[in-house]
Amino acid sequence: MVTIRLSRGGSKKNPFYQVVVADVRAKRDGRYIERLGFYNPNAKGGEVELRINRERADYWLGQGAQPTDRAAQLLKQAAKDVEAVAA
Repeated sequence: MVTIRLSRGGSKKNPFYQVVVADVRAKRDGRYIERLGFYNPNAKGGEVELRINRERADYWLGQGAQPTDRAAQLLKQAAKDVEAVAA
């Protein structure tokens, strides 16, 4: 089974997450199938907080990938951001 989840990076007290597609048996920060984007909860100034490749995310969701709770929230947020920019 395949899941869309966050893989933690960054340094101590300064997290940075990759949004990845991975096998459910893989470790949190271990091997993944594809990187979809990133989430930076500590973005400041002109830094980008969230960037996700929606086309690839939709592809994996269509293939049956199950997003984690937080990944699903981020996918919704990314969709809203795209709609806001288009309007």
